[in-house]
Order: sequence, then C-alpha cells, then structure tokens
Amino acid sequence: MDFPALSVDAAPRPWTGRFDGDGAAHRRWWQAVNPGTGTTAALHTAAPNTPAPAQRPAVILGFCSDEGVRRNKGRTGAAAAPAAVRSALGPLAYHSDRPAADAGDVVVRDGELEAGQARAGLAVSALLDRGHLTLLLGGGHETAYASYLGVAGSRAVRDGQRLGVLNLDAHFDLRDEAAPSSGTPFLQMARAEAAAGRELKYAVVGISEPNNTRALFSTAEELGVRYLLDEDCTAGAAEAFVADFLSGIDVLYLTIDLDVLPAAVAPGVSAPAAYGVPLPVISAVCRQVVASGKLLHADVAELNPAFDIDNRTARVAARLVSILLG
Repeated sequence: MDFPALSVDAAPRPWTGRFDGDGAAHRRWWQAVNPGTGTTAALHTAAPNTPAPAQRPAVILGFCSDEGVRRNKGRTGAAAAPAAVRSALGPLAYHSDRPAADAGDVVVRDGELEAGQARAGLAVSALLDRGHLTLLLGGGHETAYASYLGVAGSRAVRDGQRLGVLNLDAHFDLRDEAAPSSGTPFLQMARAEAAAGRELKYAVVGISEPNNTRALFSTAEELGVRYLLDEDCTAGAAEAFVADFLSGIDVLYLTIDLDVLPAAVAPGVSAPAAYGVPLPVISAVCRQVVASGKLLHADVAELNPAFDIDNRTARVAARLVSILLG
C-alpha cells in the first residue's frame, strides 16, 4: 500500500505468521497489520482530536539506520532491525481491539543520517497529528533524535503540552561530538528544546556507572537529567521513579535502547550489557507508561540482528512492542 502523504522511502511489505483462522479469536499481529485488515482502518480513520488515547490506532514505522552507530564506533548492523522485529512480532497473538498498521520504512543511505532523521520526523509528526499512537523501529539510537523531531513537531507539543522523554538505557547518550551519532541524541534534544524556549525533561532508567564517564555524568547534572542506576533498578524503585517523572509532564516520548537489558537476554545489540536491568522491570515500566494514558510516541533501538542469538533480542523487542501498542 502506498502512503504518498508520508515521507517514507519504502512501502510496507506483507507481514507473515502462523494462521489459526480468521476473526478476533485467532488474530495475530500479521493479520492485524496486513493490507485489507488493519492497515487501511488504522491509517485513515483516526481524527486529529481523537478523544481517548487508549483507542488511538497504532502505526509502526521503520528507521533503517546504523550510520549513527558507525559514527559512534559501535558494531554496525542495526539497519536490518526493523525487518527483524516485524518478523518476530508477526506471529504473536493480537489481544487488542486497537487498529494497527505498518507505514513502511525511512532508509538512511550513503551516510546521510541527518536527512533521514528529518524525513522520519516529518512522518511521525504527520501520523501524530492524525491521532495515531506511533512507534518507530530503529535503527541505532540515533533513532531517538528522529523520534524527537517528530514529537516536537507534533500539534500536541506545539500547542504547549509538557513533553517528557523517558529513556530505558545503559547510557546517557549525551556526548558532545562534532557530528551527530547514536551517542549524541539527547544532547541534541536539550539544545533544540533550549532554542525553542523550553527545558528538556529527560529521565533515564538503567544507567551503567562503569559505561558512562565523569564528563557524561557532569553533563547530565548540568541538564537536570534524572536517572536510576542499573544496580538500583528493583521493580519498586523503577515504578516510583517513573511515577514521579510522569507526574510532571503531559505527554511522554518513551525510547527503549535494548542494551539496557542483560546480555543474556539481549545479546544482539551494538553494546551488550554486562549487568543490565531485568526484563520484568523493563516490561513493568512499559505497562506503567501505557496505563498512565500519557504515551504519545515510542521507539525501540539498537537491535543488531547480525549478533543476535536464536533471535532472542528481536523476540524481546517484539514482546515490548506488543505491550506498548496492545
């Protein structure tokens, strides 16, 4: 299906999965998003002022990029992640009444990261302004700045709703570099928010102290970043931390860097975690965010299929997507 109004580079391909029958009782993700089932309804029935956030149609968009990882001297391969997540998500049971759709991919080619981020941002803004719940599949964590451009350009933020950015990640990604990369997106956001006359409300769950320099902790302190160390991420501590953050915002952009999880759970990332935050804690945070009614947009980043074992990381990513969009 063609979406000429969106700045995508590749149209969505048909999803596949196990077939147990037609109808809601047998529905799986591949049936929910394929043309003729969920796609048309989800992309064309939402209104700009959809009143109930829980009922917003879900739209998935891929961001095929590992240019930011390459610039950050990491293991490339994340450009193949959107297809891997769709493949893992397709066979999962679909328990929601929410319409779902796939809007295709934005593809970063020839090192042109900034142009790709701009295209993805325009697509996300357009979908948000149509009343959709959007999820961007990265890609390295340069995906986050593409997401930010989309969220910041949306009607909700332009009209003055207080935006919060919650990052589930082992890293601050606040590097000050000459060229944008997977290590710079949140410093870019902070500077863009300052230019817009706003202050970035940024919180991180899962920070690894050994994997962030003193300079990065100093930058985080200067910017007023809230964070919870990976070693402190019990279920209760994470819930309280997120609840406090949510209380001060109107709409949330949630970004999940899969390297927040232990390497045994998520081996297929550019920088596997030696410690990590347990999957039950991460999934509980996702459910908490959904239950808040404040989730505007989400993304999942840093899956690297070239280093995945038994598709573990792709399956985890798919499970988290099903929570966020279910």
